[in-house]
Amino acid sequence: MDHLRAVWQVSIRRACATLQAERSSYHYQGKRQDPVALKARIKAIAETRVRYGYRRITVLLKREGWAVNGKRIYRLYKELGLQLRNKTPKRKVKAKLRKDRQPASGPNDVWAMDFLHDQLFDGCKIRILAVIDTFSRFSPALDPRFAYKASDVVQTLERAGKAVGYPRVIRVDNGPEFVSRDLDLWAYQRGVTLDFSRPGKPTDNAFAESFSGKVRAECLNTAWFMSLDDARSKCEAWRRDYNKQRPHSAIGDKCPIELMNGAGPYGPPGA
Repeated sequence: MDHLRAVWQVSIRRACATLQAERSSYHYQGKRQDPVALKARIKAIAETRVRYGYRRITVLLKREGWAVNGKRIYRLYKELGLQLRNKTPKRKVKAKLRKDRQPASGPNDVWAMDFLHDQLFDGCKIRILAVIDTFSRFSPALDPRFAYKASDVVQTLERAGKAVGYPRVIRVDNGPEFVSRDLDLWAYQRGVTLDFSRPGKPTDNAFAESFSGKVRAECLNTAWFMSLDDARSKCEAWRRDYNKQRPHSAIGDKCPIELMNGAGPYGPPGA
């Protein structure tokens, strides 16, 4: 518009008429301000929760009282260069689950557990037992040790059971710690059924696999462990944050503790 007026020496009215534009649009001054405080808060959340995308950041901001929507946060998230790297695509596999399996009907109905491996700063290896409630996505235990025997698994499960209640079923793979006589006896005494995956079918324990991926991405890959006690402290801090703060899209962006306390009807979409 200004270029047209400078070249042809015409008024604003005539220039607008020629371009079929409203004069009000020429005089309009944008009122949008740079949301400095909001950008700073988005960046602060992303720095402390490095595997959170814009959707979970939006949920956390709304909890804090910010009047925002997902589109705005997505735009600012991109402006700040905070995009998560896409995961490497995996080969699609058709999995056939057991026909007699039923979806969890409530908290402590079905747990799933598996081991993760990591190491301390000096290369000393540790194993972490990760346990997840498949209905609420609540994690009753995330326990690192240098080595795990069957009796250690029993000890961890007993501690978790006393804290939040014992499950009806626990889904496990066929590892030596899980097929042991110690775990079988404990399960019998507590009225727990051990549901073993079929050999070579990790998708039979998909909830444990999914939870292990979150632990790996959001906890193990973001921290240095200086000692076993340090690993236990950091894993426990992450577990508490996961249970009480982290929004979970599969349960309506609620926190797992809300479903454990009976605050929602959500559960797993399938067995």
